[in-house]
Amino acid sequence: MIWPRPDGAHLLKPAPHHGLAEAQCGNRARALDRARGTRNGSPPIRSGEKMTVTKAPAACLIGWPAAHSRSPLIHHYWLRTLGIAGGYVIEAVPPEDLRDFVLRLSLRGFVGANVTIPHKEGVLALSTPDARAKAVGAANTLWFEDGELRSTNTDVEGFINNLDASAPGWDTADEALVLGAGGSARAVVFGLRERGIKRIHLANRTIARAETLAKQFGPNVQPVTWDGIDDVLPRAKLLVNTTSLGMRGQPSLDVDVARLPQAAVVADLVYVPLVTPLLAAAKARGLRTADGLGMLLHQAVRGFELWFGRRPRVTDELRALVEADLTKS
Repeated sequence: MIWPRPDGAHLLKPAPHHGLAEAQCGNRARALDRARGTRNGSPPIRSGEKMTVTKAPAACLIGWPAAHSRSPLIHHYWLRTLGIAGGYVIEAVPPEDLRDFVLRLSLRGFVGANVTIPHKEGVLALSTPDARAKAVGAANTLWFEDGELRSTNTDVEGFINNLDASAPGWDTADEALVLGAGGSARAVVFGLRERGIKRIHLANRTIARAETLAKQFGPNVQPVTWDGIDDVLPRAKLLVNTTSLGMRGQPSLDVDVARLPQAAVVADLVYVPLVTPLLAAAKARGLRTADGLGMLLHQAVRGFELWFGRRPRVTDELRALVEADLTKS
């Protein structure tokens, strides 16, 4: 894992080079050429301004704080196994410095970036968001296309692809129950609507937030009071927790999975602990489950492909690597 120097001008250490085909080298060169475009009003480097210099393409994670992220572990694994000379680092960027940092992203030597809290909404105005990022109201991935800084939200495909891998056929469900109404819930609801789930119930302790989100997504998304969850459970073939309840150090999520249909699938976006009390209860009942680590891994795939020109795979080896790292925390 590579950590930035305190002055923010750290050097990027490329992953080991195992001999690349000429075509792959060409892809990286084109990626760097695109990254050096100056559209979106990128300001010139100031006199004396430090910037990251690297011969290999590099991406970063922008957050505040961000030191806890497993993204460097994931991306360096792919760089190593695919034999790509590249880098991925963490950039701790306070909110007041976000605009300056993003507009100088390519000048700092980066071909793109992941974005985490609290910047997922702020980067929308600093980039050209795709339809998905606009609908979700947040972006977590930046890349350059023909010199233009673009943004998208890969949490949507991370959630959907993880369900496809963990519980094939889950999308035959007519009704789903989503717990929470924050940014993660927006990505989940968007993905469920894309896959054709006919009715989505959205439960939140503050019902006004669920009502606001439901109005934005249309009539097939219906707000539910927290006390009304038990009434919806018998009809829900998919239950998704997007809240922090059940996370280590947080209160447990009090939901009676015994009320769910036997064919139901239970997904939890929390991945610390890996098996949350909700997932443990679902497994004990014999229900299929999808954990938060799977979503974390799958959401990283598209960003890597956009930056480095190769589509990586989520493998058992990668999952075991990240699981081992999680046990250290």
